[in-house]
Amino acid sequence: MRTIHFEIDVHLKEQTVHRTVDLPIACYHTSIKENSNGYIPLHWHDELQLVVVTNGKVRFHVNNETVIVHEKNGVFINSGSLHMAESLPHLNSRYICLNVDPSFLLPQELFATYVRPYIQATNFPYLYIGADEAWSKNIIDCTLSIHRSIEEQPPYYEIDVTTKVMAIWKLLISNGLQLEYDQNKMMQNRRVKGMLQWIHNHYEESISLDDIAKVGQLSRSECCRYFKRMLKTSPLQYVTDYRIQKSLPLLQQPNATVTDVAYQVGFNSTSYFIARFRKVMNMTPLAYKKSKLNDVQ
Repeated sequence: MRTIHFEIDVHLKEQTVHRTVDLPIACYHTSIKENSNGYIPLHWHDELQLVVVTNGKVRFHVNNETVIVHEKNGVFINSGSLHMAESLPHLNSRYICLNVDPSFLLPQELFATYVRPYIQATNFPYLYIGADEAWSKNIIDCTLSIHRSIEEQPPYYEIDVTTKVMAIWKLLISNGLQLEYDQNKMMQNRRVKGMLQWIHNHYEESISLDDIAKVGQLSRSECCRYFKRMLKTSPLQYVTDYRIQKSLPLLQQPNATVTDVAYQVGFNSTSYFIARFRKVMNMTPLAYKKSKLNDVQ
């Protein structure tokens, strides 16, 4: 099985360039378990995202909400929303993912009226796209058609893709959604992103709950509530999970030892690193290292 490394910067912003040669969009078919983490880690991006599950079931966490998407159904994820995805246990879930730059949706003259209000709304982080209603079924069909066009590239496919993207957007915004702009939610999102950015900048160092709470200008208890509500975990558990995530590419380097990697990513005990790694990855760091080196050979 090929392994995919999901590049995310310290701000949690995905570093993938989402575009074809000619258009500021990307559409690809992916297996969640091919990612080096075994799931799609927490991230965000400026692009709008449409996902259609083609096999299995996928659990998406978007901001502080969770949605399970079954095969042949989908989900829209708005620009700037923190999200991650994981396959339900014992399933090799796959999906088609369409990413679109918001500026590509409509001509500039229509952007302020029909795009900006929707990507700035605080009650629109995602929208479930079911196959049981005509308007949402059309969105799924358009997404699959766009994927085929980009894969096959028939004559004038760019025009066909462009018109289908516009049709998808019209279907999304014309179904009675009442937009809201909650300043408290905006502040919460900024604070969470700020604390996560700080963790990503300092994960190699010793980190305490007080350090994280100070960055968010919160008390220890309120900091824990933020993480539990937004990320379904505790601040220090997030630090541990992120360190393990950062250890994966290091373990794949032939000359790296488990002890070296443990200290590089901020653990002060090899045995603790092994124990936490086993809990998250269901194998020891050494077993993971050997499996990845065997994949290369």
